[in-house]
Amino acid sequence: MPRPARRPDVGAMGLHRFAVRISAAEAIERLKSAAAAVPMGIVAHIDGQANCANKGIQVARDQILEIFRPDFAVKVWAADKRAGLDIPIRIHVCEHEDRTWITCRLPTAIFAPYGNPALDAVGHELDAIFLQILATLRDEKESM
Repeated sequence: MPRPARRPDVGAMGLHRFAVRISAAEAIERLKSAAAAVPMGIVAHIDGQANCANKGIQVARDQILEIFRPDFAVKVWAADKRAGLDIPIRIHVCEHEDRTWITCRLPTAIFAPYGNPALDAVGHELDAIFLQILATLRDEKESM
């Protein structure tokens, strides 16, 4: 079966990446609110900047939100138990070159290597949710 055409806003490896005009801290808060609204859960909030600061290393803001929901975990496990390795889904927020960058590998891209139609279907369901979460920053996108 041929692969569907790639979306113009999704790059290699299924990465949805864009810069925003707001701070990383504000982007993180908006993404957390958006995840709660759809509703999805914040499984983890990894603050790379704070972790480095604890070791005396100064870096720009760099954080990861891990987002998922138990009912989707059950769907993923039912489709292909091995895919449990690839959940939760991550959104990376970082400051780089005087910009705030948002990056998320979409679930369909994450699950594609399994070659499992049932898992692909779950990926499509999740893509819609994650694109909805990311769309909350749409008005803040920088024109490139």
